[in-house]
Amino acid sequence: MHKGRLEAFSDGVLAIIITIMVLELKIPHTDDLYELLPLLPIFLSYFLSFIYVGIYWNNHHHVFQIVKHVNGKILWANLNLLFWLSLLPFATAWSGENSFSKTPVAMYGFILLMASVSFYILVKSLASSHGSDSDIAKSLGGNLKGKISIVIYALAIFLTYYSSYVSMFIYLFVAILWIIPDKRVENIVQE
Repeated sequence: MHKGRLEAFSDGVLAIIITIMVLELKIPHTDDLYELLPLLPIFLSYFLSFIYVGIYWNNHHHVFQIVKHVNGKILWANLNLLFWLSLLPFATAWSGENSFSKTPVAMYGFILLMASVSFYILVKSLASSHGSDSDIAKSLGGNLKGKISIVIYALAIFLTYYSSYVSMFIYLFVAILWIIPDKRVENIVQE
């Protein structure tokens, strides 16, 4: 199968996810600047989630530059990723509305963990279907950053019950790790 339909579908789902998240931002009914203060946790939660959706879109697009074809296994792996990302608006709203209380932040982390595991599975499926000597297998190798991210998310979920703010900073840290896509993929594309 050609990869174009998978990419277009994924782009559409990610655009809808961002739209749903922004619709959760409530407009104050006055023009008083102080009315924005109670909305700060909601905005910060949206901001972090927007960054995460952008990271997944960017890295998804980045990886698919070197993908030659897709099959049923890859389609399901991609749908698994999109499923977990589609839950991000729920966790974003819940953690923001509750000022980053422990259970919503733990749920937010669980969804990030599952999205990370899903992306890892997608990359492994792509490498497997293209062969061990393929560009994708060579460029992503052992996917150390993906493995480290999974461990960090699990740790952050555990730490949520110590401090949900520490966990949110850890989620931000992982986002910073992923903002710049893997240079090995860029090198393959340039060759």
